[in-house]
Amino acid sequence: MQKLLFSLLICITFSLSAYSFQDSTKVDYDDASIPVQKITEEDLQSYKDDSSYNYTLEKADNSWWEKFKTWLYSYWLRFFQWLFGGEKAVGYLSVFLGLLPYLLLVILIVVAVLFFLKTNMNSISLSKKNKSAVTLSEEENIIKNEDIQQLIKNALEDKNYRLAIRYYYLYILKIMSEKDLIDWQLQKTNDDYQKELSNSTYSKPFVTITRLYDYIWYGDFAIDEPKYNKAAAEFIKLQNSITKK
Repeated sequence: MQKLLFSLLICITFSLSAYSFQDSTKVDYDDASIPVQKITEEDLQSYKDDSSYNYTLEKADNSWWEKFKTWLYSYWLRFFQWLFGGEKAVGYLSVFLGLLPYLLLVILIVVAVLFFLKTNMNSISLSKKNKSAVTLSEEENIIKNEDIQQLIKNALEDKNYRLAIRYYYLYILKIMSEKDLIDWQLQKTNDDYQKELSNSTYSKPFVTITRLYDYIWYGDFAIDEPKYNKAAAEFIKLQNSITKK
């Protein structure tokens, strides 16, 4: 019996609360008249005269570069759409396709520049080699196989005194190698031979003729007969001291 009375009390309490809530919720309606705003032609004219409100789109004339980029982009876009099954590229792929023409252009420019530099360097290298009548490959053949004394005579008959100095220097290297004063190798430099002779009595005269050789041959210095005879005297002096050993 007490449980029944308690249940009825709870139901009555919730019913009164709901009724009071509904009763307290009142909707107020605004029945005041709304004035109509009228915009006259004069009001519109002030906005028409203001350039800030001019939203007319003007089509700019594309330059040949813009047209080229547009054509290139559309070409590559069609290609990749075909490659990926005809679906339009989206996301990162779309960004990649947009950058691809520029990347290819940069790569093309870099390749062209590298090709130009390589070609130019090869031309310079060939011109330096052709500048001398004797190349490194010929140097080995001359020292090992040729009659260098006869080559010197031929150069003097042609009044090519620079070439005669060249042959004379190779002749000194040859006889030094035969006397085991130096270990001649094609890849060695004149400084290497100077180091091998550093404790020898031939060190100073060899340094002298090396300086003359470098100055006349590699310095592209034109000499006449008197200057040749003066330089050749140093070569002959060293040659005589070696052959007497």
